[in-house]
Amino acid sequence: MILRKQLLALLFFINAAFVYGGGFQINEHGARAMGMGGAFTAVAFDPSAVYFNAAAITNMSGFQMMVGTTLIAPSASFRGPYGPNTANPTVAESKMKSNMFFPSHAYLTYRVSEDLAVGFGFNNPFGLGTEWESDWVGRMISVKADVKTFSLTPVVAYRLFSGLSVAAGLQYNIGTVTLTKNGLVAANQQTPLGEAYVELEGEDMSAVGYTFSVLYKPTESFSVGANYRSEVKYDFTGTAKYKQLPPLTALPDYEKDVAASLTSPQQIALGLGYKLTSNLLLAADMQFVYWSSYDYMAIDFTEAGEVDPAPSPRLYKDTWIFRFGADYVYSDDLSLQCGLLYDKNPVQDRYIEASLPDADRLGYSVGASYKLSSNLSTEFAYLFLSFKERTITDSEVSSYSNPAPGVYMPEKFNGTYNFHAHLASISLKYQF
Repeated sequence: MILRKQLLALLFFINAAFVYGGGFQINEHGARAMGMGGAFTAVAFDPSAVYFNAAAITNMSGFQMMVGTTLIAPSASFRGPYGPNTANPTVAESKMKSNMFFPSHAYLTYRVSEDLAVGFGFNNPFGLGTEWESDWVGRMISVKADVKTFSLTPVVAYRLFSGLSVAAGLQYNIGTVTLTKNGLVAANQQTPLGEAYVELEGEDMSAVGYTFSVLYKPTESFSVGANYRSEVKYDFTGTAKYKQLPPLTALPDYEKDVAASLTSPQQIALGLGYKLTSNLLLAADMQFVYWSSYDYMAIDFTEAGEVDPAPSPRLYKDTWIFRFGADYVYSDDLSLQCGLLYDKNPVQDRYIEASLPDADRLGYSVGASYKLSSNLSTEFAYLFLSFKERTITDSEVSSYSNPAPGVYMPEKFNGTYNFHAHLASISLKYQF
């Protein structure tokens, strides 16, 4: 029956909600770095270097600790769907529910000797989510997507000679995912019975990857940095279940065990830093994300006798991000930051859907760092992400319209997405 196909489609959503680098990958792992637009690869000068460029921890003295969090408040809307089955597509607008997310970070660094340093990081590399009204027009595509991941990263850095340091580290990630939507219950499209609530809960997501970094400072004013993060294969197990919605009474509720493997792309970040004056530092980054390695996603039913669905095509494209930032030392206690970024999204128009209403984006950031004492300082930053309006006319994503009671018609989910987000971050740094 069609419900089974709808349940399988929900399983496919985990690829978007979990491994997409723009909407669900979190790049804000330190307030000062966020204030500089994330342009931190060549100039990382606080313990968040464990994430941005671990080779830089050879330049830090003693034992340092940093903790913080980022508030992320996204907003999205959809106008449509455009098509012959919609009576008045120009005025049909749905808005995503308001949500706030708080990905956090913590880092430790220790200078073992003049040339050797070690560090440890905790952050949330993926997260966030989307949630729409339960009766909205795209409820058979997505109602809620919620993802939480946690990463533990030990690193070791070594200065090969004056000005050149290298580092290596491991990443161990764990997480959970919850995805919900409505499914169409019918023997076929001509004899619909109604709708059912479909939910997937996944846990035991685990993944191990690695990272390499290099930092070269030929002079006190100029620095070059690079950071490589490997592909990471995530394995998860979970349960997909449905519950019939009124007025259905004929079919029992049921659930099935599922498993999936997902691979996030390798990434390379290259950065330049230049101290224009004794007080003004300029930085620029270019980040390459090799999404083309993510072309299909497969789901396996773990119960004997179940037939696994065919792999779902995603066909992501390689993308890049430009970042520019500045840090100005206003006084011995106060530094000010600003930044700009442009992030190219990897998803082709025909595969965009409501669990991830993403688009190319511009980011504008400001920040401030203040010394509270000789050992303690605090950092604040604000980032506004403006997403390009995205109109889809050739969607491969299908939903069902309900033009009359008991009548459901296939509908290509063409329409216009709008999206923006506000982010505010705070970090505390202490040097022992």
